Amino acid sequence: MYFYVQSRFSLLTADGQTMEPTVGDLSDPLINHTEGQLFLHEAFKIIVEEVLCKGTDVKEKVCEWKEPEELALLLDLELREKGEQKEKLLQRVRDVAKYSVKTSHPRFFNQQFAGVDYHSLAGRFLSEALNTNLFTYEVAPVFVLMEAEVLRGLRELVGWTEGDGLFCPGGSTSNMYALNLARYRLYPEVKSQGLWSLPRLTIFTSPESHYSVKKGAAFMGFGMDNVIFVKVDDGGHMIPEDLDEKIKLSKSQGAVPHFVSCTSGTTVQGAFDPLDRIADVCDKHKLWLHVDAAWGGSVLFSKKHRHLMKGVNRANSVAWNPHKMLVAGLQCSVLLLKDTTNLLKKCHGANASYLFQQDKFYDVNLDIGDKSVQCSRKVDCLKLWLMWKAVGSTGLEQRVDKAFFHTRYLVEQMKKRDGFQLLREPEFVNVCFWFIPPSLRGKEKNADYQNRLAKVAPVIKERMMKQGTMMVGYQPLGDRVNFFRITILSPLISQKDLDFFLDEIERLGNDV
Repeated sequence: MYFYVQSRFSLLTADGQTMEPTVGDLSDPLINHTEGQLFLHEAFKIIVEEVLCKGTDVKEKVCEWKEPEELALLLDLELREKGEQKEKLLQRVRDVAKYSVKTSHPRFFNQQFAGVDYHSLAGRFLSEALNTNLFTYEVAPVFVLMEAEVLRGLRELVGWTEGDGLFCPGGSTSNMYALNLARYRLYPEVKSQGLWSLPRLTIFTSPESHYSVKKGAAFMGFGMDNVIFVKVDDGGHMIPEDLDEKIKLSKSQGAVPHFVSCTSGTTVQGAFDPLDRIADVCDKHKLWLHVDAAWGGSVLFSKKHRHLMKGVNRANSVAWNPHKMLVAGLQCSVLLLKDTTNLLKKCHGANASYLFQQDKFYDVNLDIGDKSVQCSRKVDCLKLWLMWKAVGSTGLEQRVDKAFFHTRYLVEQMKKRDGFQLLREPEFVNVCFWFIPPSLRGKEKNADYQNRLAKVAPVIKERMMKQGTMMVGYQPLGDRVNFFRITILSPLISQKDLDFFLDEIERLGNDV
């Protein structure tokens, strides 16, 4: 059967019957720019209204909780043969915004990302629209130069006048890069010969470090059993003397210690490991020192608080997530290196000749893609660069200092109320506490006290989620039963929000 074109939108068969085309007239573009840009304009208005206006308004909910089955029906997630009309699609945009958690809301305290910076957001919109890949200068000239400058600025804060680095898809990946680089530096033959050529390598970290150290050990073939946990003190800080002893023990057992991962700003307690003393141990044993500063690295902007990371300049590598305390927006994560020997490229390079031709008409050192284990790599530097340009280092310092100021305020207010019990005085902007409802006060010596206390935080969390009033996380830690952890970082937070937080915990938990 033969077909001929009647119009852009239909076909006629030989006997005159109309037939819907599958792709339209193949000689024309498939995308209508006028219609597409109109849709984008209207969708953007919804995003501004629902996410950036309502989503930052304390009179609105943080979340609109629905059970999974109900939510799936409301969103009508099924993908079908035929497309939908513009109005239906705009309603889809509105529904997605409505039923998503408003992480920019001043009363979202649940994670180590929150709030919104509009300059960074503009950078995120722009990088998405440009849709380029940060691997060669020819396709991303602006961003190759921009990434290099942002990395230089961050390394300067660490205390390095030269070095290397890379924007990575999250802090976990940054930590895994560091593991791989340390192994390659010690045994470069691993790149060609694989793991069979290596002795048993051991990794040292604290039990309060991020779980990506264990995941990385499994993923890259070290094995989780070769991650050795160093003792911490009551505040969650790694004890350098125990690190030294465990390294010696590992050597005596025939293993090769090669990597120490310490933390600046642990996930739960916000502890900063003593970097100078740990660096002394690493120097003594000639081990790679990595600092996971994904959470705490931004204190380096603050003259008042950068002492928490004293000694970071002695590290070989640093992971840092500006999407956390600096509010650069997900995701914005860097790996910073002291190395000046091009270790990233030596370790990861595969010399793909269709990308990294050596006879290009410009300096081929600007083709940075072979430093990465990825081929496709998003532009994550623009959001930080534009925000940094907008507010300057001074503005970023103010964000850090304000977070500490609000943390002190919250702790002071907690101490004035019955029922709030701190795990300990916070070192950072993590405030960890139990709420003791009236039914448990004065009953600390009862046999069932800990079991009953463990159930308080989950009940309060469920109530706040279902009512949508705020969000805060909880967890156990070691032998300590469930407690709340509020992280205070959003520049949108006011003291009224912190007062509300305490009032709401009391309202939701007084009858537990």
